[in-house]
Amino acid sequence: MKKIFAEFLKGIIKENPTFVLVLGLCPTLAVSVTVSNGIGMGIAATFVVVGSNIIISLIKGFIPDRIRIPCFIVVIATFVTIVEMTMKTYSPLLYRALGIYVPLIVVNCIVLGRAEAYAQKNSVLNSLFDGLGMGIGFTLALILISAIREILGSGKFLGHLLFKGFEPIFLFGMPPGALLVIGLLLGLFNLLKKERV
Repeated sequence: MKKIFAEFLKGIIKENPTFVLVLGLCPTLAVSVTVSNGIGMGIAATFVVVGSNIIISLIKGFIPDRIRIPCFIVVIATFVTIVEMTMKTYSPLLYRALGIYVPLIVVNCIVLGRAEAYAQKNSVLNSLFDGLGMGIGFTLALILISAIREILGSGKFLGHLLFKGFEPIFLFGMPPGALLVIGLLLGLFNLLKKERV
């Protein structure tokens, strides 16, 4: 049980996909304008990474080594299609806001990386918790980046005005603002990592 909990926590702290492994930055930069977008993308990616980790761990013994990557992509694409259809049906506004980045989860480095590096070598239970930890770590990173950008870029949080008379810094609502926030947070995480060592 201790090992499973360690696998779960690894994705949130020690091997956070955004701040430590520096993976999945394309959707992170693109959708982190508002916290609601960040939460939506995080939940979608978590569902895909958990589902694909479980299935890949279950079928790993039946997949010939030379075609494993195409097989992994088919499994991942199946879960992405489920997410896309569900989002289109139940949350069309979020689906439109996330745009092309929902189908692009298929080739997200986090999802494919976990399938290749972890799920194909480990048990179903360990793969489930690895995927859950990585997904939650990615979601928390998106929420943090989105919160900073939404608060500074519009003076709002989850669409609610926080401060009357606040002058938004429009840079944070634009792509350069995303790069600036991610760069500063990566620097902070590296600094904290060095202090712990």
